[in-house]
Amino acid sequence: MTRAYVLIEAEVGKAKAVAMGVQKIDFPDAQVVAVDAVTGPFDVIALLQSDDLDKVGRAITDGIQQVDGVQRTTTCLVVQLG
Repeated sequence: MTRAYVLIEAEVGKAKAVAMGVQKIDFPDAQVVAVDAVTGPFDVIALLQSDDLDKVGRAITDGIQQVDGVQRTTTCLVVQLG
């Protein structure tokens, strides 16, 4: 299973709308596990999972990055240590 945290920068005043938009997206090959609005340099963090890295990538580029108000995303892949 591939999991990734997607750190999202939103346009000013659009963090809530971006979080709601990401939560509503229905990806055929990847699941949105959690979406949270946060403080700090990023406005929203989403956790995605899928059985394939490319499917996660498509969910980000074809889904999350298309949500109105998203300015930039940074993706952090989950790794198993040890």
